[in-house]
Parts: sequence; structure tokens; C-alpha cells
Amino acid sequence: MFNVLYSSQASSFLKKADKSLAERMLKKIDGLRTEPVTHDTKVLDGYKERLFRVRVGDHRILYEVDYKSNTIGIVKIDKRSIVYD
Repeated sequence: MFNVLYSSQASSFLKKADKSLAERMLKKIDGLRTEPVTHDTKVLDGYKERLFRVRVGDHRILYEVDYKSNTIGIVKIDKRSIVYD
């Protein structure tokens, strides 16, 4: 099982989000702990590190996977229109 580390932006977003959205996000992230690359995961191009994205409604979770240390780093969470900026 993978450990999850949150960036300051991601943890701030989850604290400010309404309760139902935050619960859906945390449920999706908890699912990534057992299977970090699921069928609805996409690989993002154009970034230095290898980033993945998974969608939760109109929002996106950008994350990276470190298989050596069994860690998932949640890089950014935001609405689709601004998450890639």
C-alpha cells in the first residue's frame, strides 16, 4: 500500500472545499493508495516529472508516483479550467 503526501496547495484546497467534494476527493485518493494507476488515469505531457491526473467531476487531481519509496505525492487539486496553469 502506498503512502500519500500532500502539497501545501492540495491540503489547502481540501480544507477549503465543501464537505461533499472533499469526501469524494479523499475517497478517490484512498483508492489510489492500493492501485496508483487506474483505468481512468491519464499521463500528463509537458512537465519535467511524470505526472498523472485523475478526474473527480469538474476537478482534477495531479499526482506523481514513487515506486521506490511507495509514495504518492498529490501535487495539485483544482478545477479543470485552472489546474494545468
